[in-house]
Amino acid sequence: MLTMTPEAVTDLITGALTRSRTSEANAASVARALLAAELAGQNGHGLRRVAAYSAQALAGKVDGFAVPSSEQTRPGALAIDAGNGFAYPAMDLALDWLPEAAKAQGIAIAGIRRSHHCGVAGVIVEALAERGVAALMVANAPAAMAPWGGNRPLFGTDPIAFAAPVSNGAPVVVDISLSKVARGKIMAASQKGDPIPEGWALDPDGQPTTDAKAAMAGTMIPLGDAKGTALALMVELLCAGLTGANYAWQATSFFDDKGDPPGTGQAIIAIDPDAFGAGGEERMALMADMVAGTEGARVPGRRRQQIRSEYLANGIPVDAELEAAIRAIGT
Repeated sequence: MLTMTPEAVTDLITGALTRSRTSEANAASVARALLAAELAGQNGHGLRRVAAYSAQALAGKVDGFAVPSSEQTRPGALAIDAGNGFAYPAMDLALDWLPEAAKAQGIAIAGIRRSHHCGVAGVIVEALAERGVAALMVANAPAAMAPWGGNRPLFGTDPIAFAAPVSNGAPVVVDISLSKVARGKIMAASQKGDPIPEGWALDPDGQPTTDAKAAMAGTMIPLGDAKGTALALMVELLCAGLTGANYAWQATSFFDDKGDPPGTGQAIIAIDPDAFGAGGEERMALMADMVAGTEGARVPGRRRQQIRSEYLANGIPVDAELEAAIRAIGT
């Protein structure tokens, strides 16, 4: 295991991508997002994505030179076309526009279409909370879950993330996948040759499995059974039905370089905490403090914020074989 600085991780990612038909600006945007995932302790959405991203850019499944465009269709609505490029430059446009728009209107939404894997959704909403607005984000991914009672995958693992600024500390950050675990954890286990716990996924025959490779070829078990798939339907309607992006069942894989661009979508809603009167951040801090003051409880987001502080102080742990593999991409 290596210990790397944020700067070294950034250089490692940008080097691989720019050697793989990706512009420097887009590579920098992707690197910021993957670094943020590593700093959040979510390495299934960090460096382990670089090989797949690079292969897809080389194959043209993702356009590494795409420049996202946006159109303000309503005072509080921004339509963003990612241009079949990486999601992160498109989300940069949303992050730039949403805070001011939400504070002017009370609420604002950015919808992204023709997009790609969006990484750790909690990172996006936390960045908005740090700019003074509450934020809710939904995103879809290629089909990996069946509707409850069915066996045809129609939904992705489809994250829901929310962050709220509080007056006395770091934002509250809720970030859940609608499968029992994020598919990135299974991808990481598959890459390392590790087994997964039973109850995470089913194999292609619909049987419970601890084999990560079989799980990647099969389907994910939803969070909360039927409730999880109902929420996944809601997410699909918001981030694809609303925006014009591909539904999960129309999208190609985020993990290989085969087929057309995935064309997935994201929707991000930002809310002025003072939209209903001053003191919104203080009210949200009161609730967070009640959770923090409950024995055995922890405010969502605090663990990842602690990990980030530790990694910034002491360096980011990186698997040596993974580092070498990324360094070899395109050389």
